[in-house]
Amino acid sequence: MPWIQLKINATGETAEELGDAIMETGAVSVTFQDTHDTPVFEPLPGETRLWGDTDVIGLFDAEADMNDVIAQLSVHPLLASGFHHKIEQLEDKDWEREWMENFHPMKFGNRLWICPSWRDIPDPDAVNVLLDPGLAFGTGTHPTTSLCLQWLDGLDLVGKTVIDFGCGSGILAIAALKLGAAKAIGIDIDPQAIQASRDNAERNGVSDRLSLYLPADQPEGLKADVVVANILAGPLRELAPLIGVLPITGGVLGLSGILASQASSVCAAYTDRFALDPVVEKEEWCRITGTCL
Repeated sequence: MPWIQLKINATGETAEELGDAIMETGAVSVTFQDTHDTPVFEPLPGETRLWGDTDVIGLFDAEADMNDVIAQLSVHPLLASGFHHKIEQLEDKDWEREWMENFHPMKFGNRLWICPSWRDIPDPDAVNVLLDPGLAFGTGTHPTTSLCLQWLDGLDLVGKTVIDFGCGSGILAIAALKLGAAKAIGIDIDPQAIQASRDNAERNGVSDRLSLYLPADQPEGLKADVVVANILAGPLRELAPLIGVLPITGGVLGLSGILASQASSVCAAYTDRFALDPVVEKEEWCRITGTCL
Protein backbone atom coordinates (compact mmCIF):
# COMPACT_ATOMS: atom_id res chain seq x y z
CA MET A 1 0.00 0.00 0.00
CA PRO A 2 1.19 3.63 -0.53
CA TRP A 3 2.39 5.75 2.38
CA ILE A 4 2.97 9.37 3.35
CA GLN A 5 6.20 10.35 5.07
CA LEU A 6 6.52 13.38 7.36
CA LYS A 7 10.02 14.56 8.17
CA ILE A 8 10.72 17.11 10.92
CA ASN A 9 14.16 18.45 11.77
CA ALA A 10 15.03 18.19 15.46
CA THR A 11 17.98 17.75 17.81
CA GLY A 12 19.16 14.87 19.94
CA GLU A 13 17.50 16.52 22.95
CA THR A 14 14.06 16.94 21.35
CA ALA A 15 13.84 14.02 18.92
CA GLU A 16 12.35 11.38 21.22
CA GLU A 17 9.64 13.70 22.56
CA LEU A 18 8.75 14.77 19.02
CA GLY A 19 8.68 11.13 17.95
CA ASP A 20 6.12 10.45 20.68
CA ALA A 21 4.08 13.44 19.52
CA ILE A 22 4.09 12.20 15.93
CA MET A 23 2.93 8.76 17.03
CA GLU A 24 0.03 10.40 18.90
CA THR A 25 -1.14 12.01 15.64
CA GLY A 26 -1.64 8.58 14.06
CA ALA A 27 1.73 7.62 12.57
CA VAL A 28 2.25 3.87 12.14
CA SER A 29 5.99 4.20 12.83
CA VAL A 30 8.66 6.75 13.71
CA THR A 31 12.34 6.57 12.85
CA PHE A 32 15.31 8.84 13.53
CA GLN A 33 17.82 9.79 10.86
CA ASP A 34 21.05 11.75 11.18
CA THR A 35 20.80 14.92 9.11
CA HIS A 36 24.54 14.75 8.34
CA ASP A 37 24.76 10.97 7.91
CA THR A 38 27.01 10.57 10.94
CA PRO A 39 27.21 6.92 12.09
CA VAL A 40 26.41 6.02 15.67
CA PHE A 41 27.66 2.73 17.08
CA GLU A 42 26.89 0.55 20.06
CA PRO A 43 24.07 2.24 22.03
CA LEU A 44 23.86 1.03 25.59
CA PRO A 45 21.10 -1.46 26.46
CA GLY A 46 17.78 0.37 26.45
CA GLU A 47 19.36 3.55 25.07
CA THR A 48 18.24 5.36 21.90
CA ARG A 49 21.40 7.09 20.69
CA LEU A 50 20.56 10.27 18.73
CA TRP A 51 22.61 12.78 16.77
CA GLY A 52 23.18 16.51 17.09
CA ASP A 53 20.88 17.26 14.15
CA THR A 54 18.20 14.63 13.77
CA ASP A 55 15.33 14.15 11.33
CA VAL A 56 12.29 12.62 12.98
CA ILE A 57 10.40 10.68 10.31
CA GLY A 58 6.79 9.62 10.72
CA LEU A 59 5.14 7.14 8.39
CA PHE A 60 1.39 7.56 7.77
CA ASP A 61 -1.28 5.75 5.83
CA ALA A 62 -1.89 7.41 2.46
CA GLU A 63 -5.42 8.31 3.58
CA ALA A 64 -4.17 10.32 6.57
CA ASP A 65 -5.16 14.03 6.69
CA MET A 66 -1.74 15.63 6.88
CA ASN A 67 -3.19 19.11 7.39
CA ASP A 68 -4.75 17.82 10.59
CA VAL A 69 -1.47 16.17 11.58
CA ILE A 70 0.46 19.43 11.11
CA ALA A 71 -2.22 21.33 13.02
CA GLN A 72 -1.91 18.94 15.97
CA LEU A 73 1.88 19.18 15.97
CA SER A 74 1.89 22.99 15.72
CA VAL A 75 0.48 23.32 19.24
CA HIS A 76 3.13 21.08 20.77
CA PRO A 77 5.37 23.12 23.13
CA LEU A 78 8.51 22.19 21.19
CA LEU A 79 6.96 23.23 17.88
CA ALA A 80 4.65 26.12 18.80
CA SER A 81 7.14 28.73 17.56
CA GLY A 82 7.23 27.07 14.12
CA PHE A 83 9.07 24.12 12.62
CA HIS A 84 10.58 22.93 9.38
CA HIS A 85 8.94 19.87 7.88
CA LYS A 86 8.64 17.97 4.63
CA ILE A 87 5.79 15.74 3.45
CA GLU A 88 6.43 13.14 0.76
CA GLN A 89 4.44 10.44 -0.98
CA LEU A 90 6.27 7.12 -0.89
CA GLU A 91 6.03 4.84 -3.88
CA ASP A 92 4.27 1.57 -3.18
CA LYS A 93 6.84 -1.20 -3.59
CA ASP A 94 7.33 -4.81 -2.74
CA TRP A 95 10.24 -3.98 -0.44
CA GLU A 96 11.28 -7.60 0.05
CA ARG A 97 11.53 -8.10 -3.71
CA GLU A 98 13.32 -4.76 -4.06
CA TRP A 99 16.02 -6.00 -1.64
CA MET A 100 16.21 -9.40 -3.32
CA GLU A 101 16.84 -7.81 -6.72
CA ASN A 102 19.91 -6.02 -5.34
CA PHE A 103 21.50 -9.02 -3.59
CA HIS A 104 23.89 -10.61 -6.10
CA PRO A 105 26.39 -13.50 -5.90
CA MET A 106 29.70 -12.39 -4.38
CA LYS A 107 33.15 -13.98 -4.40
CA PHE A 108 35.42 -14.06 -1.33
CA GLY A 109 39.02 -15.19 -1.50
CA ASN A 110 40.00 -17.73 -4.14
CA ARG A 111 37.30 -20.38 -3.84
CA LEU A 112 34.23 -19.11 -2.03
CA TRP A 113 31.01 -17.69 -3.47
CA ILE A 114 28.01 -16.50 -1.46
CA CYS A 115 24.96 -16.89 -3.68
CA PRO A 116 21.41 -15.72 -2.96
CA SER A 117 19.25 -18.82 -2.97
CA TRP A 118 16.96 -17.31 -5.63
CA ARG A 119 19.74 -16.58 -8.18
CA ASP A 120 21.78 -18.76 -10.53
CA ILE A 121 25.19 -19.93 -9.34
CA PRO A 122 27.89 -18.18 -11.44
CA ASP A 123 30.58 -20.88 -10.99
CA PRO A 124 29.28 -24.42 -10.35
CA ASP A 125 32.84 -25.66 -9.71
CA ALA A 126 33.49 -23.15 -6.89
CA VAL A 127 32.64 -23.52 -3.20
CA ASN A 128 29.11 -22.12 -3.23
CA VAL A 129 27.06 -21.15 -0.19
CA LEU A 130 23.36 -20.64 -0.97
CA LEU A 131 22.04 -18.03 1.40
CA ASP A 132 18.70 -16.60 2.43
CA PRO A 133 19.37 -14.51 5.56
CA GLY A 134 15.73 -14.30 6.61
CA LEU A 135 15.51 -12.00 9.67
CA ALA A 136 19.11 -12.57 10.75
CA PHE A 137 22.26 -10.53 10.14
CA GLY A 138 24.81 -11.74 7.61
CA THR A 139 24.79 -11.72 3.81
CA GLY A 140 28.42 -10.98 3.00
CA THR A 141 27.67 -7.46 1.80
CA HIS A 142 28.98 -5.83 4.99
CA PRO A 143 32.78 -5.35 5.18
CA THR A 144 32.99 -7.24 8.49
CA THR A 145 31.35 -10.36 7.07
CA SER A 146 33.50 -10.07 3.97
CA LEU A 147 36.66 -9.90 6.10
CA CYS A 148 35.65 -13.07 7.95
CA LEU A 149 34.78 -14.97 4.78
CA GLN A 150 38.11 -14.06 3.18
CA TRP A 151 39.92 -15.24 6.30
CA LEU A 152 38.06 -18.56 6.36
CA ASP A 153 38.78 -19.09 2.66
CA GLY A 154 42.51 -18.75 3.39
CA LEU A 155 42.55 -21.37 6.16
CA ASP A 156 43.00 -25.12 5.87
CA LEU A 157 39.72 -26.20 7.44
CA VAL A 158 39.72 -29.84 6.35
CA GLY A 159 38.67 -32.00 9.26
CA LYS A 160 38.51 -29.04 11.67
CA THR A 161 35.84 -27.98 14.15
CA VAL A 162 34.67 -24.36 13.85
CA ILE A 163 32.66 -22.25 16.30
CA ASP A 164 30.70 -19.29 14.88
CA PHE A 165 30.00 -17.08 17.91
CA GLY A 166 27.05 -14.83 17.04
CA CYS A 167 26.15 -16.89 13.98
CA GLY A 168 23.31 -14.70 12.60
CA SER A 169 22.29 -16.18 9.25
CA GLY A 170 24.85 -18.98 9.67
CA ILE A 171 26.89 -17.65 6.78
CA LEU A 172 30.30 -18.14 8.43
CA ALA A 173 29.62 -21.57 9.91
CA ILE A 174 28.14 -22.85 6.65
CA ALA A 175 31.00 -21.38 4.61
CA ALA A 176 33.46 -23.17 6.91
CA LEU A 177 31.66 -26.47 6.39
CA LYS A 178 31.60 -26.01 2.62
CA LEU A 179 35.34 -25.21 2.77
CA GLY A 180 36.07 -28.56 4.40
CA ALA A 181 35.41 -28.27 8.12
CA ALA A 182 34.20 -31.51 9.67
CA LYS A 183 31.88 -29.83 12.16
CA ALA A 184 30.59 -26.37 12.99
CA ILE A 185 28.84 -24.96 16.03
CA GLY A 186 26.73 -21.81 15.83
CA ILE A 187 25.83 -19.77 18.91
CA ASP A 188 23.47 -16.78 18.95
CA ILE A 189 21.26 -14.97 21.45
CA ASP A 190 18.48 -14.50 18.86
CA PRO A 191 16.13 -17.45 18.19
CA GLN A 192 15.47 -16.01 14.71
CA ALA A 193 19.18 -16.33 13.97
CA ILE A 194 19.13 -19.96 15.07
CA GLN A 195 16.20 -20.62 12.75
CA ALA A 196 17.82 -18.77 9.82
CA SER A 197 21.06 -20.71 10.34
CA ARG A 198 19.18 -23.99 10.47
CA ASP A 199 17.26 -23.18 7.26
CA ASN A 200 20.43 -22.15 5.42
CA ALA A 201 22.29 -25.25 6.60
CA GLU A 202 19.52 -27.43 5.21
CA ARG A 203 19.58 -25.44 1.97
CA ASN A 204 23.30 -26.20 1.65
CA GLY A 205 23.12 -29.85 2.66
CA VAL A 206 25.27 -29.42 5.78
CA SER A 207 22.66 -29.47 8.55
CA ASP A 208 23.95 -32.83 9.83
CA ARG A 209 27.31 -31.19 10.63
CA LEU A 210 26.03 -27.94 12.17
CA SER A 211 24.97 -27.73 15.83
CA LEU A 212 23.10 -24.59 16.89
CA TYR A 213 22.62 -23.26 20.41
CA LEU A 214 21.23 -20.34 22.33
CA PRO A 215 23.82 -19.39 24.99
CA ALA A 216 21.74 -20.90 27.79
CA ASP A 217 21.65 -24.25 25.97
CA GLN A 218 25.24 -24.59 24.79
CA PRO A 219 27.23 -27.50 26.24
CA GLU A 220 29.94 -26.81 28.78
CA GLY A 221 33.55 -27.11 27.72
CA LEU A 222 33.08 -26.32 24.02
CA LYS A 223 36.38 -26.26 22.13
CA ALA A 224 37.25 -25.77 18.47
CA ASP A 225 40.20 -25.52 16.12
CA VAL A 226 38.80 -22.28 14.66
CA VAL A 227 36.62 -19.68 16.38
CA VAL A 228 35.10 -16.72 14.54
CA ALA A 229 33.02 -13.96 16.12
CA ASN A 230 31.58 -11.19 13.97
CA ILE A 231 29.62 -9.12 16.46
CA LEU A 232 30.56 -5.68 17.91
CA ALA A 233 33.59 -4.25 19.68
CA GLY A 234 31.83 -3.80 23.03
CA PRO A 235 30.61 -7.38 23.35
CA LEU A 236 33.93 -8.70 22.02
CA ARG A 237 35.74 -6.90 24.83
CA GLU A 238 33.20 -7.85 27.51
CA LEU A 239 33.01 -11.49 26.41
CA ALA A 240 36.75 -11.99 25.94
CA PRO A 241 36.97 -14.35 28.95
CA LEU A 242 34.25 -16.51 27.36
CA ILE A 243 35.35 -16.31 23.72
CA GLY A 244 39.04 -16.62 24.53
CA VAL A 245 38.71 -20.10 26.04
CA LEU A 246 36.92 -21.60 23.03
CA PRO A 247 39.96 -22.26 20.75
CA ILE A 248 42.21 -25.20 21.53
CA THR A 249 45.91 -24.51 22.14
CA GLY A 250 47.30 -23.73 18.72
CA GLY A 251 43.80 -22.99 17.41
CA VAL A 252 42.98 -19.74 15.66
CA LEU A 253 40.60 -16.90 16.43
CA GLY A 254 39.01 -14.36 14.07
CA LEU A 255 37.16 -11.30 15.35
CA SER A 256 35.28 -8.64 13.40
CA GLY A 257 32.43 -6.18 13.71
CA ILE A 258 35.10 -3.73 14.87
CA LEU A 259 35.80 -0.22 13.67
CA ALA A 260 39.47 0.43 12.95
CA SER A 261 39.47 3.02 15.75
CA GLN A 262 38.34 0.31 18.20
CA ALA A 263 40.95 -2.28 17.21
CA SER A 264 43.53 -1.49 19.89
CA SER A 265 41.05 -1.85 22.76
CA VAL A 266 39.76 -5.17 21.41
CA CYS A 267 43.31 -6.45 20.87
CA ALA A 268 44.15 -5.56 24.46
CA ALA A 269 41.38 -7.84 25.69
CA TYR A 270 42.92 -10.88 23.93
CA THR A 271 46.69 -10.37 24.11
CA ASP A 272 47.08 -12.50 27.23
CA ARG A 273 45.85 -15.67 25.48
CA PHE A 274 46.68 -15.10 21.81
CA ALA A 275 49.60 -14.26 19.56
CA LEU A 276 47.83 -11.66 17.43
CA ASP A 277 48.45 -11.02 13.75
CA PRO A 278 48.56 -7.55 12.16
CA VAL A 279 45.08 -6.01 12.03
CA VAL A 280 43.43 -6.10 8.58
CA GLU A 281 41.23 -3.14 7.61
CA LYS A 282 38.47 -2.70 5.04
CA GLU A 283 36.33 0.41 4.65
CA GLU A 284 36.96 1.66 8.22
CA TRP A 285 36.21 -1.80 9.65
CA CYS A 286 38.78 -4.35 10.67
CA ARG A 287 39.52 -7.99 11.45
CA ILE A 288 41.65 -9.23 14.31
CA THR A 289 43.12 -12.73 14.14
CA GLY A 290 45.49 -14.69 16.30
CA THR A 291 46.72 -18.08 17.50
CA CYS A 292 45.86 -19.45 20.93
CA LEU A 293 48.93 -19.77 23.16
